[in-house]
Amino acid sequence: MIKWRGTSFSVHPLFIMIMLASVLTGHVMEMMTLFGIVLIHELGHAAAAAIFGWKVLEIKLLPFGGVALTDEGGSAPCHEEVIVALAGPLQNLLMISAAYGFQAMGFWSEAWTAYFVQANLMIALFNMLPVLPLDGGRIVQALCSLIVPYHRTLIWCGRISILFSLCMIGFALMPLYHAEPIQLNLLMIGVFLIYANWTDYRNVPYRFVRFMTHRDRLSLLRVQQGTIAYPIVVGSEQPLGGVVRLFMKSKYHLIYVLNDRGKIVAVLPEQRLVDSYFANFMVK
Repeated sequence: MIKWRGTSFSVHPLFIMIMLASVLTGHVMEMMTLFGIVLIHELGHAAAAAIFGWKVLEIKLLPFGGVALTDEGGSAPCHEEVIVALAGPLQNLLMISAAYGFQAMGFWSEAWTAYFVQANLMIALFNMLPVLPLDGGRIVQALCSLIVPYHRTLIWCGRISILFSLCMIGFALMPLYHAEPIQLNLLMIGVFLIYANWTDYRNVPYRFVRFMTHRDRLSLLRVQQGTIAYPIVVGSEQPLGGVVRLFMKSKYHLIYVLNDRGKIVAVLPEQRLVDSYFANFMVK
């Protein structure tokens, strides 16, 4: 692991295994090129995150791209999340343009340009699949958070990612039906993704708590900006945990509490519920 300006850089064991396999098969140059493409892809994410003031804690390189771990904890606006996610594939498009430019100037052969372009397209398109932690999955999650409560967004995006990961494994094993060799690389990536997503899915309660830790600061900011409150109507018997799970990521809420006759008995700002939530959380 290498650390530079507060960001750790590491290579996932899966990537190391594929690199060792490339040495045995005599494709070292191709593998080193793939490593460089993945690194530039991830640096694109890191640069975009830095522009928005996010702290990039770690960049872990994977064969299909990588994972950039940040400290935003679900507190970043949707448009920032989308831009940071798209910054990686954008680097692939820029590298493709550069490759054609080098070929036109006679620096690169047609065959090498074709390989370089194909590798970039493969990484860019694969990363746009709606599977976490791929870029497409992050974009889907950011867009879903605009219309669905954040807790439900975490649940459903996790389920979608697990489903797509299972489909990937099934596709990799499909050649067995015709007595042909399986697609080992795709199988390894599918297994990694389903493990990562199942772990994240089990950790949704902790990820939601992390989201809530930023909520008080964001609520105060939205009030200062004059943001129009989005109402949440609940019954007086509604558990506190159930109410905060209705919070939308990008909205400020006023909670209207109704009695059993449907009359409003209280109107609470969301800060009051956030404080109560953590008070109860600390007691537990």
